[in-house]
Amino acid sequence: MANQKHRSFAAILLLMISLVFWAHPSQAQLSLGSTTPVEAAPTLPDPLTPEAANALISRLSDTQVRALLLAQLNTQAVESAPESGSSDFLYHVTRGALQSVITPIERIPELFTGQARAFSNFYASIDGGSGLLRLLGYAIMIFAVAALAEAIFRRLTRNWRILPPADPDNITLRETLQLLAQRLTTQVIAVVVFVLMARAVAGLIVPENLYPTIQLIGVYLIGFPRLMLAFAFFFFAPMNPEYRLLNLSTPAARAFCFHQFWLAMLLGFSGAIQIFTANNGVPLGETRLGFWLNLSMHIYLVVIFWRYRADGVTMMRGADPDVTPAEERAAQLYPYANIFIIISVWWIINIVVSYGNFELLSSAPHYKTMILLMFAPAMDTTIRALVRHLTPAMSGEGPVAERAYYATKRSYIRIGRVVIFAIVVLSIAKFWGMTATSIAAAGVGAQFAAHIIEFLIIMSIGYLLYEAVSLYINRQLAAEQTAAGYDPDNEEVGGGDGGGAGGSRLSTVLPLILLVARSFIVVLFLLLGLSNIGVDTTPLLAGASIVGLAIGFGAQKLVTDVVSGVFFLVDDAFRVGEYVTVEDTMGTVEKISIRSMQLRHHKGPVHTIPYGEIPKITNFSRDWVIMKLRFTVPFDTDPNKVKKIFKRIGQEMLEVEEFKDDFLQPFKSQGVLEIDDVGMVIRGKFMTKPGKQFMIRKEIFNRVNAEFAAAGLEFARREVRVALPSMESGHDLSEEDKAAISAAATQAAQQQVEDAGPEKK
Repeated sequence: MANQKHRSFAAILLLMISLVFWAHPSQAQLSLGSTTPVEAAPTLPDPLTPEAANALISRLSDTQVRALLLAQLNTQAVESAPESGSSDFLYHVTRGALQSVITPIERIPELFTGQARAFSNFYASIDGGSGLLRLLGYAIMIFAVAALAEAIFRRLTRNWRILPPADPDNITLRETLQLLAQRLTTQVIAVVVFVLMARAVAGLIVPENLYPTIQLIGVYLIGFPRLMLAFAFFFFAPMNPEYRLLNLSTPAARAFCFHQFWLAMLLGFSGAIQIFTANNGVPLGETRLGFWLNLSMHIYLVVIFWRYRADGVTMMRGADPDVTPAEERAAQLYPYANIFIIISVWWIINIVVSYGNFELLSSAPHYKTMILLMFAPAMDTTIRALVRHLTPAMSGEGPVAERAYYATKRSYIRIGRVVIFAIVVLSIAKFWGMTATSIAAAGVGAQFAAHIIEFLIIMSIGYLLYEAVSLYINRQLAAEQTAAGYDPDNEEVGGGDGGGAGGSRLSTVLPLILLVARSFIVVLFLLLGLSNIGVDTTPLLAGASIVGLAIGFGAQKLVTDVVSGVFFLVDDAFRVGEYVTVEDTMGTVEKISIRSMQLRHHKGPVHTIPYGEIPKITNFSRDWVIMKLRFTVPFDTDPNKVKKIFKRIGQEMLEVEEFKDDFLQPFKSQGVLEIDDVGMVIRGKFMTKPGKQFMIRKEIFNRVNAEFAAAGLEFARREVRVALPSMESGHDLSEEDKAAISAAATQAAQQQVEDAGPEKK
């Protein structure tokens, strides 16, 4: 119990740290103290007169003058763009973004001179070479003490970091996540211990002018890359393939860990060098350093996804063998989609820069958006793996249970995908500051984008409800069909010759309820979504009402069919799978809709009958069935002997494993029914469950035939006797006489068959 509490606490701590680094990466620089603030451009006096301008310039520093000049140049560039509207947006997407690429290229000389000036200012601020040596000495001392504190912590928690050997076929997902989370927690806490110890030591011994540089090195170049490496070990487990969460080979897992570390190093260096440059008197807009760092990051990502595209496909496909064709195509496109996302995000950054909205990029929404979009497909793979491990086992046996289990898995996967989609949309909106206030103050384009996001959210909620209702009703339907042993795809449905047992009343009504519920959800949320994006739904509702009235007045037969069907279902007159007769039409109820029912005859034809045309239904599959069999024996047969044979067969059938559960009353004799011109008609009967009577009848016929043969009994045969003149009278029959007698006998036999009529019930 104590171990579980520690794990829960560690998981909560890990989540908090992850949220801090994810939601506020720009605050990571405060981990070791506050940096020197970047000087903002001063505001111009209002009104701007020559005297006010001279007074302002006289009290500004060189850095503030450069910042003011840069701000004015950016303002003029934005004002020189086309007027707002579609042409303004088109300009920023094309020429404006292209100019954002050309400008840094033109300012390459300023990049080198600016960075040289920043290093020169830093060199002067720390008192030259001696200060540089002191910085190096302080860094070695601080990070050595921090590393010692971390080593002590790792020594105390070494059992948490070591994953025990495990059998890949027997270890559960829960055990894997627990052990990986336990190791990740210790790794994260170790990095935190390092950073906190470095901060404490630096606060005690480092001079104020060296403190910001020590901070940048500790947080951006040591702490952040190691933190990302810990997360890489959590997902890829390069040394422990049995604990690997993603479907990757060991070489690919190690390569991804390697590149994730160096990506974090590049990202950390980008943050550190930009803060360093700004803190030492060189505005970032002057050198456009951020453009080159951002470009290098995107090129690195494109190279990784192109080089390891085959491994990316394998990772996206996952370990679950149940992969649909759509999922296979998505896996094949995953590396190329990521490359497209990387290039698109890079171009969007240039569009934002062309607007002059550098403040929007200060919290790195582009990096967050890119990472989220790249890992969203990987989250889909994770959802499929979780569903495969967490879906309850299949209840029951047979094809119905298998289909229900598969449908349940797919429903859970679709629900998980909608949740991921909603998280991605909401997160991206938050990254780019699309709050209610910003939307209200934004232009038409931003408001339209916000409405689109809200429309997608409404559709996602509607789809979640749609899938939840479908999942619940389908599970209930499968449970009903499995419990009743009813399989609509069974070749023997309807008992082969008709009269099969149907499903339960609930299994008959549930498909209609599902259809109505789905239709209601689709219409409701579609109207809500259209209304949210500004479409007036009143004409749609009015038009639907008019159409409904027109259908009501012009299609009274349709209304009659629907109402009749409702009452038939309320009366429980038939169920899916039952064998019924409607006037001269008979068959198994195969499908019901709001207006009609479909009957499949046991020979194959399907009859569609509107409810309004059903005067009476005869149901042959409700509760029980009595089957009566006729046997004709010669006149001299002992009925008691036949009765004993029938009774013995009935008792034997009750002991047959295949039939014993189907009998409600055993097979027995009903005595002599009648005597006709052929012999005595003896009838037997039995009661059974609907749909089982035909197989039992076949077995009884076989057993009666065998028992009669063993007892020396025969079945009566229809005969025609012809009296011929005595041969002793000397009268010989000619061939013509024989032919005439044969024809007369045949005609008499045929007449007896016709007079006998259909088999009496």
